[in-house]
Amino acid sequence: MMKNSEPVCTIDALIQKILDGDRQYDLSKIISAYEFAAKAHANQVRSSGEPYITHPLAVSFILLELGMDTDTICAAMLHDVVEDTDATLEDLKKLFGTDVAMLVDGVTKLGKIPLFTKEEQQAENVRKILLAMSQDIRVIIIKLADRLHNMRTLHFRPAHKQRNTALETMNIYAPIAHRLGIRSIKDELEDLSFRYLDPYAYGEIEQMLNRRKDQREAFIRSIKEKIEARLKEEGFPENMQIDGRVKSVYGIYKKAYVHGKNFEEIYDKYAVRIIVNTVPECYNALGVIHDMYKPIPNRFKDYISTPKQNMYQSLHTTVLGREGTPFEVQIRTWDMHYTAEYGIAAHWKYKEGINGKDKLENRLAWIRQIIEAQQETDDVEEIVRTIKSDLAPEDVFAFTPKGDMISLPLGATIVDFAYAIHTAVGHKMTGAKVDGKLVSLDYQIKTGEIVEIITSKNPDHAPNRAWLEIAKTNEAKSKIRSWFKKERREENIVQGRAEVEKEFKRNFIRVPEEQLAEFLSDDMKRHNCATLDDFYAAVGYGGIILSRMMQRLKDNYTKHYMDREGTEQPLEIPAYNPSKHGGDIILDGHNSILVKYAQCCNPLPGDEIVGFTTKGHGISVHKKDCINYQSALKNNIELGRWHPLKWEDSAKKQSNATYRATLDIVAEDGNNLIANVAAVMSEMHIPITEMNAKELKNGNANMIVTISIAGVEQLNNIISKIRKIHGITSVDRTGK
Repeated sequence: MMKNSEPVCTIDALIQKILDGDRQYDLSKIISAYEFAAKAHANQVRSSGEPYITHPLAVSFILLELGMDTDTICAAMLHDVVEDTDATLEDLKKLFGTDVAMLVDGVTKLGKIPLFTKEEQQAENVRKILLAMSQDIRVIIIKLADRLHNMRTLHFRPAHKQRNTALETMNIYAPIAHRLGIRSIKDELEDLSFRYLDPYAYGEIEQMLNRRKDQREAFIRSIKEKIEARLKEEGFPENMQIDGRVKSVYGIYKKAYVHGKNFEEIYDKYAVRIIVNTVPECYNALGVIHDMYKPIPNRFKDYISTPKQNMYQSLHTTVLGREGTPFEVQIRTWDMHYTAEYGIAAHWKYKEGINGKDKLENRLAWIRQIIEAQQETDDVEEIVRTIKSDLAPEDVFAFTPKGDMISLPLGATIVDFAYAIHTAVGHKMTGAKVDGKLVSLDYQIKTGEIVEIITSKNPDHAPNRAWLEIAKTNEAKSKIRSWFKKERREENIVQGRAEVEKEFKRNFIRVPEEQLAEFLSDDMKRHNCATLDDFYAAVGYGGIILSRMMQRLKDNYTKHYMDREGTEQPLEIPAYNPSKHGGDIILDGHNSILVKYAQCCNPLPGDEIVGFTTKGHGISVHKKDCINYQSALKNNIELGRWHPLKWEDSAKKQSNATYRATLDIVAEDGNNLIANVAAVMSEMHIPITEMNAKELKNGNANMIVTISIAGVEQLNNIISKIRKIHGITSVDRTGK
């Protein structure tokens, strides 16, 4: 692949490259496709002023370098004719066959996205890309080549379009190229995007590299010669190959800026690649390298025994040269090299093509998983975020106690790990151990760790809504949403209605119940909700995230429910009664006040309470023994803003109230602490919103658990039951 430079894009150059290669192409078909495209685009020019046909020619050239087949080259030549000219798919089908027409149609559909916001357009584009990839992977390979040429010529576009295109490329197309294993395209897309997203940092790194270019080339040449001579002495085959390279500009940026290292601390900015014939030769070569140079501790990775998700395989080790300069050595076989360089395109370059369909199916299973997972969310804008997360280039590899490897994106938590094992394991999870130690569910997994998921035998045990905030992968979130969607519809409706009322009240939106469906009609259509209850249910199980649409709803409310002076139009609005959704507070005999519950002490119905008048957020409710209230009394601070409050009697009787309380539990034996406490909560139908456990220095175990309850009376019952668990030494309610 020619990096950051353009080959001579003429049809003669393309024909010559085909003739110089050892692969058979239908040359007459490719020439016919070129002539059809040249005629269709005859009166069009690019932003550079060049004839438009130079673009499809350049895309065809990139795909030829990847070794793609005749139909893919023809489709690349024709990929813009349906969208930008009078040509039709029927024309292409008659002249070039069904496959070419289908590929052009797939690429064309990716460009037509008539939706609302830029974020939604991007989300829908990603959805279409995935669907196209699942039907014929050649569609996305054409699209990647198309994007690569557009990035190479991006300097001809206006500045704001440069940044937008570069950002989309960095967030979506480079990760897809990574997951398809096409390293040459992935690296170039990242470097080109980085140039426009942070030109100052790009220029600084480029300047540092250029300053030491001669020294760097001499160092790499010396290392290659020494390694080659030693491997020949050891009897390695003559057809082995040793290459040297410098890490890409963006690769250096990620190490230097993101991980806080200076240029000298980046061990793998220099790299030598050794290509041999067999796997045993790889490990033998590793032994020779470690004999020649001192390996740096904790810098060895065996991607041969545990390949990356994109099937990349190599041995990586970082060693210290005699000059004191560290460098990375990558060792792989020729087959591994083809996969590393060309990824999924190697199936065509090395003549497996469609005949290697079974291999393709296995390598592309992750696309189907993402498509299936995203069906569970009704929030279009969520799709692009979750997919970008799932496609992130960094992966972690952890193991179950039985030795099964689980691969997850960087930042994945215990919740993600459990659902990656099996949906049922995730649903029944009560806790986890990492390398034998208890950890919280939001613990971020690291490569090489052994993760044991603790599950409940109680058939009524179920997932927790709070896990949606903890999970990082689309797969885990969709399985949790799916459970709530199927098993808890009535509960979802109640939960969703409460969230809508809460958000509306917080944003001063007051719409009569009978007008609410009309007010939300656009968003209901957008999220495929036929009724208001469907909308409430989607909010309740997490398929719709209210906070992401509130600005749009506020604008709509201002437009339709406020008069020109900015005051509310007279409407008959039913009174909002907070006691229906968790209790009410009485101040001076009045209960229609805006309140929020202080997180410093988490008051519950039954506690003695006081209120602090906040600026713009109503009354903040505290327990009378709260440290903040006691400090105000002791130091005589803003006493005029504190008021006596009491719970409305009906609030104490509400069975569906949701208040948070936190318990600090200590036990002599931590082995079954999480399971035992979770069993008590499950038996009493108490939702757990957060759980953290750790071992203490004295050998005891400590667990902090936050739960949703109705009030003090229920909390006291829970504490009483937990104290009866064997080995429990103390249970205390904390202020947090």
